[in-house]
Amino acid sequence: MYQSKGFSLIEVLVTLLLVTIGILGMVALQSRGIEMTQDSVQRNSAIELTSQITDIMRAYPEELYEGSDPLRRPSATFKSSSMFLKAPGNNFTPALTEPSAAQCQSPTSPQMQRDCWMKDVKVRLPNADALIAPHFHICRSSEPTKCDGKGSTLEIQLAWAVKKGTCPDATLDNDSICVYRSRIEL
Repeated sequence: MYQSKGFSLIEVLVTLLLVTIGILGMVALQSRGIEMTQDSVQRNSAIELTSQITDIMRAYPEELYEGSDPLRRPSATFKSSSMFLKAPGNNFTPALTEPSAAQCQSPTSPQMQRDCWMKDVKVRLPNADALIAPHFHICRSSEPTKCDGKGSTLEIQLAWAVKKGTCPDATLDNDSICVYRSRIEL
């Protein structure tokens, strides 16, 4: 009778195949994890930037509301235009200036604060400079994604570029641009 000792070549090849499939799966998982981490970092930046511009607008209610006492909301009415408001497809008015780092350490006016905020947006969100006009907006909105100039809600939308097909919630027709949208009552 013949007794087998050790492994046969077939058993070694099957083991090698299973180990290879497992390693490839872990590499794919690692790659997807890196993409999701990057999205999380950029989404967190968008949340922080939205909070910052909201705080700036709250600090200067006279820039958003008509009347002598803009703090008496909801009776206060929105101005028809404001340096903080930006419709989709347009740029901010007055035009953005490029403040220096020293000016952004202690901005002296609402416009300087807005411009310093925008400078920070361009640094923290990939390709934001090219996306400002078409995909950013801060507008009055009576319903989500509709900048109709009605209602008492402000909608803030920020956007950033990602590798094609990696935005987990592609809300635009373009799957290489992610957006963060927030609706607030000031």
